[in-house]
Amino acid sequence: MFNDEEEISPKNLPIYKKGQEIFDVIREICDLIPEENELLQHVKAEMYADASMLTVKIAGAERAGLYDLKMEAAAIIRKAARDLMVSKHSLEMFGFEYVEYYKIVRDLLEEYRLLFIDWVAGFDKWNYVIDRWGLFNPPGVGPFDKDPDEDIPFNGFNDFDDDL
Repeated sequence: MFNDEEEISPKNLPIYKKGQEIFDVIREICDLIPEENELLQHVKAEMYADASMLTVKIAGAERAGLYDLKMEAAAIIRKAARDLMVSKHSLEMFGFEYVEYYKIVRDLLEEYRLLFIDWVAGFDKWNYVIDRWGLFNPPGVGPFDKDPDEDIPFNGFNDFDDDL
């Protein structure tokens, strides 16, 4: 029998696990980068930052729940994954000796991309607040739409003053 918290933990999601696998491979590759090469050290820092986004943003999105917050995290994840995909060029340009190992990362990123598509498709389009910036609304919802929650009567905390 599973603990409820364990069942809903983002760490149990296939996309999270694949992100962790990518981070682990990135760490192995980065361990091969010479300490004295400043340019490659900068690339290394960028790769670590991008690789960490693949799990950190999944966990945050799963905890947030709201459609717009999940979509915002998805956009950041997509950018980080695409940046990782092209990091091979920076490694080549700055003379990284073992650049051929980066094919492993690219193959894992393709697997991650397919999991990402399924993950985003599973977002609850009815659990949202209107994104007034217009970027991360569910289909059919616009930034100038009337908020359905505005029809709920609420006087602030004045209703509770009598109880004090």
